[in-house]
Amino acid sequence: MKIIYATDLHGNRNYYDQLAEVAQMSEADIVINGGDMLPKGGDMFTQGKFITGYLDKHMQDITANGTHYVCALGNDDLMIFDEIFDTICHKHPLVTNIAQRKVEIKGIEFVGMNWVVDYPFRLKDRCRMDTKDYIFQQQLGSGLLSTPTGWEEVPDWLAYAATLPTLEDELKALPRPNNMQDSIYIIHMPPYGIGLDECRAGKHIVGSRALSKFIADNQPRYSLHGHIHESPQVSGKWKADIGNTTCIQPGQDPQFTYVAIDTKSGSLHRLIMVQKQGDRT
Repeated sequence: MKIIYATDLHGNRNYYDQLAEVAQMSEADIVINGGDMLPKGGDMFTQGKFITGYLDKHMQDITANGTHYVCALGNDDLMIFDEIFDTICHKHPLVTNIAQRKVEIKGIEFVGMNWVVDYPFRLKDRCRMDTKDYIFQQQLGSGLLSTPTGWEEVPDWLAYAATLPTLEDELKALPRPNNMQDSIYIIHMPPYGIGLDECRAGKHIVGSRALSKFIADNQPRYSLHGHIHESPQVSGKWKADIGNTTCIQPGQDPQFTYVAIDTKSGSLHRLIMVQKQGDRT
């Protein structure tokens, strides 16, 4: 099976157009879009228009030739648009919203999750403590949650977050594949400490320890991640192993970046589209 995996497109239409081009050129069986799909700059409450407009058409174009499209929103995609996103996904028979769900495609089971470990930034729609003893990073202000009427401020975010399930809890609650060793997990948050979670500012390591343990304990074939765009440039790694699991984090370059996976041969290639010439490196 040929899989094209990209993440953190943030509504960039050039990236989306190149993803569609790559899917067609490679004759991909499945395209996976790993989170943070919607525009981030400006008025974030217009993200719904992107879903019902451009993204709807993009999904139609990708799936027109029989390619499956597996996707999930991410931490920069407002939770108030989850229902609209789900509706658009269900509109297309070959599109799956994989967040907190499982789907089998051509004999391979995919499981997804889009919760992330808490960070300093104010948007908290999808944030969780990693474990019950999680030590928060210094915050950049009060927490904000999206609502249909605008932002809801959470003055004591740390206390509020402690009332929510942890990331460890959310991982335990995921549906389990019947064949774990041949399954693929799509989890926007990267695991801790294997080179897929390094930030440029101070080279902070910000991945999930709970996720690292979950992967070590369960051993799916692949786990696919994103969230920290610059990590491959900072650490020099875009893939690493936890036991028998290969963890993949393509990052997102100033040029469109993706990973091509061939599950039959086991080949993995990280590619960057060279916009000027239209070819790949």
